[in-house]
Amino acid sequence: MRILVVEDDTRMAELLRRGLTQDRHSVDVAADGLTGLERARTQPYDTIVLDVMLPGLDGLGVARKLRSGGIQTPILMLTARDGAPDIVRGLDIGADDYLTKPFSFEVLRARLRVMARRAGMESGRILQVADLTMATDTHQVRRAGRLILLTRTEYLLLELLMRRAGRVVSRDALIEAAWGGEQEVTSNALDVFVFQLRAKLEAGGAPRLLETARGFGYVVREPEIA
Repeated sequence: MRILVVEDDTRMAELLRRGLTQDRHSVDVAADGLTGLERARTQPYDTIVLDVMLPGLDGLGVARKLRSGGIQTPILMLTARDGAPDIVRGLDIGADDYLTKPFSFEVLRARLRVMARRAGMESGRILQVADLTMATDTHQVRRAGRLILLTRTEYLLLELLMRRAGRVVSRDALIEAAWGGEQEVTSNALDVFVFQLRAKLEAGGAPRLLETARGFGYVVREPEIA
């Protein structure tokens, strides 16, 4: 696996890097949250080992930005806090698992194996809302069996909306998912892409699935039965 370790404690980071490398993983290390966020956004990783207490941007902030940007790389959170509220908060934000410091390296290995198996089972996952389907491994989108050709930006927007089907996705989250938050996006750029996406989804008079939540963002959900 290719693993990103985000840990500001140099001794801990080196122990993790050395141990995981000996297990024949490819390991990158980031010493602060902002660097870790940038690497996770721009490079493909199989797993992220993420410390909670980080300079610049803490681990919870990193996880929140990754998930809001549509990046679903499995996250194993490392925390020195063993209180239930802290752990629940991390899981609610989007972490897949957690370890409380200090921990056994054998336990870390076991947790990574479980996450790898889980990710493998989901790699060919089909997202579906009504008669709209998305194969996340092939990036094929179909409506009632009809193949819909999307641009990269349209696909990224629709993937995030379908992963959160039934819930309103904010404009900021959609912009970050499609453009990574690294460039200026004009105020109407998102609306233009959503307009184009909606036209493709509703071709041939298909019922509307992509709705506007005025003042908030957009939502994909099954049409109401009259």
